[in-house]
Amino acid sequence: MLKVHVDSFGYHDQTILKDISFEVAPGEHVALMGESGSGKSTLLKIIYGLLHVEEGSIFWGDIEALGPNFNLVPGEPYMKYLAQDFDLMPFISVEENIGQFLSVFERETHEERINDLLELIEMKPYAKTKVKYLSGGQQQRVALARVLAQEPEILILDEPFGHIDNFKRNSLRRNLFLHLKKQGITVLTASHDPSDVLPFAERTLILEEGKIIANQNTRDLYNNPPNYYTASMFGQVNQVPMKLLKSYSEIERSVLVYPHEFKFSDSSGLKVEVVNSFFNGGHHLNEGSTDDGTIIFFNSEKKQEKGVTIFLNVSLETINRRLQVGQKTNT
Repeated sequence: MLKVHVDSFGYHDQTILKDISFEVAPGEHVALMGESGSGKSTLLKIIYGLLHVEEGSIFWGDIEALGPNFNLVPGEPYMKYLAQDFDLMPFISVEENIGQFLSVFERETHEERINDLLELIEMKPYAKTKVKYLSGGQQQRVALARVLAQEPEILILDEPFGHIDNFKRNSLRRNLFLHLKKQGITVLTASHDPSDVLPFAERTLILEEGKIIANQNTRDLYNNPPNYYTASMFGQVNQVPMKLLKSYSEIERSVLVYPHEFKFSDSSGLKVEVVNSFFNGGHHLNEGSTDDGTIIFFNSEKKQEKGVTIFLNVSLETINRRLQVGQKTNT
């Protein structure tokens, strides 16, 4: 069990993290999400041991991670960290970069292990290529293979696919996260991309201004976000006053509605004038405006013509569920 507890951490009298406390079970994949500056990367560096924390502690089972004030070389042997800067050796080949992190006592298995990792990151054709000749995305994949080389018990990933093209990103993250789950490796992933989180992380922590404001099963958090900030981490979302959804309502609150949750109606519901319609592959994301100027985003199969008036509804089940979550959050 990874136990993280940070009462307070900051730089130059500026508090970056406060009242951080959570646990991660062995083999669990936990995602960290939050806007830039929310403290995600700082928290990962503390956990790995790159930053010293006076007010707090990090434990893996009964073993305390002591940080840079106690370790000449930062980091713990059971933990690996993939940072946003790759720290590769540019003048040696891809396979040599990976081999540097394999045990000197198991040289007879090095070639097989390197080939397995090259296949995982889809870089076998570049095995003999010097790192300095690779693109940023290719270098990120090599850095990923390096941290996997020693089969860590805990893997910490900070925006692990940020430099990789979508063409490779989709297959790489599927292969990687399925491999990590199969190996039973505990994973912490910080990401801005919901596609890194929703299909793979069992649990998600939301950070805002250095504090954890949500810590739940990923699917539950997506379906029942406690606030607009949390919902916005997963993509476009609307904050719609209840009176616009149901004119008879006396509830003075808003409901969080994802664009795909709106359903079209012939003549009743939320009246919206189409402002823009954006092609998104399998659907269009539309921007509309209500009579009082509220902007609404909703999905449709076909493009909606600018200036057309339409009516939208949201199921009572969705409304009641979101209102209940909001009520719990406010109490």
